[in-house]
Amino acid sequence: MNDDNSPAAILRKRLYWHSRRGMWELDLLLIPFLEQRFDHLSEADQLAYQQLIEGEDQDLFVWLMHREWPEEPSQRRIVQMIVEHAETTDNSAYRTL
Repeated sequence: MNDDNSPAAILRKRLYWHSRRGMWELDLLLIPFLEQRFDHLSEADQLAYQQLIEGEDQDLFVWLMHREWPEEPSQRRIVQMIVEHAETTDNSAYRTL
């Protein structure tokens, strides 16, 4: 068990649980992105991700399924990064979430 109680570890745990949504499709996009890319993002992009996952599942689903794009530029950017990551990365290990 990970006993790391640093602010970064606590934030990461919070983000992980907030990335687990009520929709399996969103879990398959958000969790791999969080685990594989989040730490390498700029502070602005990390903040955009944090703001994104505070949104409603319905909005996230529409955006991440390419049906619409967020109006806010920082949200649009992070959604595009998540979609690109999902399209270019083998995430088969996450199908059992």
